[in-house]
Amino acid sequence: MLRGFVALLLVAAGQAAPAFFQNSLPLDQMTGKQAVVRTSAGTFVIQLLPEAAPNHVGYFITQARGHAYDGTIFHRVIRYGIIQGGDPLSKDPAKVSQYGTGGLGVLRAEINSEKHTAGTVSAVLAPNKPDSAGAQFFVCVTDQPALDGKYTVFGRVVDGIEVVQQISAADADADGHPNTRIVIEDVMIRDTPPVLFVHDTPAELAKYHVVLETSKGRIELELLPDQAPETVRSFLLMTDAGVYDGIGVHRVVPNFVIQTGALAFRDKPLTEKQQKLVHNLPPEFTATPNAPGLVSMARGDDPGSGSTSFFICTGDCHSLDGQYTAFAKVVSGMETVSAIAAVPVDGETPKETIVVARARVIGPRSQ
Repeated sequence: MLRGFVALLLVAAGQAAPAFFQNSLPLDQMTGKQAVVRTSAGTFVIQLLPEAAPNHVGYFITQARGHAYDGTIFHRVIRYGIIQGGDPLSKDPAKVSQYGTGGLGVLRAEINSEKHTAGTVSAVLAPNKPDSAGAQFFVCVTDQPALDGKYTVFGRVVDGIEVVQQISAADADADGHPNTRIVIEDVMIRDTPPVLFVHDTPAELAKYHVVLETSKGRIELELLPDQAPETVRSFLLMTDAGVYDGIGVHRVVPNFVIQTGALAFRDKPLTEKQQKLVHNLPPEFTATPNAPGLVSMARGDDPGSGSTSFFICTGDCHSLDGQYTAFAKVVSGMETVSAIAAVPVDGETPKETIVVARARVIGPRSQ
């Protein structure tokens, strides 16, 4: 809960109220819009909700396009509670005593049924003045149900919540003022990008390849969505989100397989967004021969336990036929696979550290 939250929203006594803003943007010009908030601590993305609060969204878009947020700061934080910013006065370090009092009083309330869950973006209000919103906004770092129905929700963070968390945890004084300036460098309004891969047909998924940039060299994979469409879809989503970046090759069995993708061998924890993409995959077993260069999902005893870890055959793997989901094949970089397969091992553990530094999705190969 946000103990003392109202104290963060104080407005200087006697401040004159500007005329109320009336949005002129049609709903269809606000629908499907995102705000990319670039800060000195990192970037996060807000999905705007004009259906819930059209006037607030229209005002936010107008302010952002006019560069009104550029150079403002997050002037109040509650560790893992909220972050608050957007005050135009916060551009001026000499006006620190007035931070939190500027840019308000121009929007009538649009209280809606949206909940203050983690990532919610709402308008700041002056105490006991429901029609006092304006440029200032706050972002919930964690669920804050006590705020439901009291503040106008007009957006949700859909990417970069870890940046919001980091900002909330900044060193601050007893009143929540960060000890260093966390600057909003700019806010860019964009169309919501299409969701890649989720609705693609197998033919469309087949247009993509995946490149593994390893410490031994480059490996390019052609995908097999005609045989394992859901595994390919999941693999593309995880690759595009960076799940495989910085992950180790943890298993080498000479003349058999090399294996990577296990999250226990990743160099850093997954972000919240990445974690949401990881799940057990239904088996999509086929009669595809496990010849050298074939790529299949690893699994445990349960046929439906595959998730991120995969292996590349380097020798005779026909004993695996029909028991694992084959979803790709190496079309370039088999020499890299061979180099990895040749490293000394302790049992099946490579004695040399081998890392997939980056995995990336590329478009269709030139014919």
